[in-house]
Amino acid sequence: MSDTSNTARTAIVTGSSSGIGLGIARAFLAAGANVVLNGRDADRLAKAAAELGEPARIAKVTGSIADPRTGEELVRTAIERFGRVDVLVNNAGTFASRPFTEVTEEELDGYLVGNLKGTYLTTQAFVRALRSRGERGSVTNIGTVLVDHAIAGFPASAPVVSKAGVHALTTSLAAELAADGIRVNLIASGVVRTPLHAGSDVDSFGGLALLNRVGEVSEIADAVLYLTEAEFVTGHALRVDGGHVVGRS
Repeated sequence: MSDTSNTARTAIVTGSSSGIGLGIARAFLAAGANVVLNGRDADRLAKAAAELGEPARIAKVTGSIADPRTGEELVRTAIERFGRVDVLVNNAGTFASRPFTEVTEEELDGYLVGNLKGTYLTTQAFVRALRSRGERGSVTNIGTVLVDHAIAGFPASAPVVSKAGVHALTTSLAAELAADGIRVNLIASGVVRTPLHAGSDVDSFGGLALLNRVGEVSEIADAVLYLTEAEFVTGHALRVDGGHVVGRS
């Protein structure tokens, strides 16, 4: 990737004020791309941008992706600031464990809106922009291996159902958008060391994977960069899970 703003790719990374999203943004910057950061908290977003440095290659949009105006603003900001938009990484979302019968309707709605609807609406804004400009692009969604391989001791039906919708959306859009030159893929993540697990012994989940450890943010970011560059890959759910799904140690 070039390091000049008018020729470098521009990537939008939702939910990029911390954790996996911040790591993905850092990886794109290191690869020479411009990055549009997004988060719901303006102060946290500003702190993340300052941590990343490279102010000439970073833009920020505060807002929830559940609001369609946020996706539109992300795309508009990318084009106005950097002259182009090429990549969308739908990372924003929430995830927590709760027994099935204890999940409230409000909590279920929150996951469906924040994880699935938000991804849907943001991707709509991105695709409309690419089509209007006659350009190709790449979408990478962040999902979870729990869609295919649940953990009895970690009940999470509400967020998993919403993420399963994102998996299905990935497959459907890969087919629908191929003729436009827009590739759509997904990272099916295993357990990763992020602030989401702050205060808990995240390493205790390491035994769930054949590699006997949890993943690191940089490993998810590397996989996102691969899918962004893999021109002959679309509709693919790439498991980055240390072997969680295929076996046990």
